Amino acid sequence: MPNPTAEPKMSDDKKFSKQLIGKTVISKSGKRFGEVGDIVFETKSGELIHIVLVNPTSYIEKLELEKTKDGAILVPFSAVIAVGDFVVLAEEDII
Repeated sequence: MPNPTAEPKMSDDKKFSKQLIGKTVISKSGKRFGEVGDIVFETKSGELIHIVLVNPTSYIEKLELEKTKDGAILVPFSAVIAVGDFVVLAEEDII
C-alpha cells in the first residue's frame, strides 16, 4: 500500500521549494553568498522571481542588490544555473 505521507516522486529537473530552503547559495567560482531563506514567485504564472537570502556574507552585502522592506537581499532567480547540494549562481548575472 502506498505511503500517503511520502513525497511524490518527481523528475530530476523539478524540486519542491522546501528542498531549496536552507541551501547554501554560491557563485560558480565558489564564493559563498548566504542561504536560501525564501523564494518569491509570480502567483499568476508561477514564474520564480527572486531568492531571498538569509545569513548573507559580507561579499554579497557589498553588491547593490534589491532588498525587501525588512532588508533581506533579493537575488534574481534568473541567475540560478544549478541546484544540487548548493544553489549555484552565475555571478555575472547579478552584478
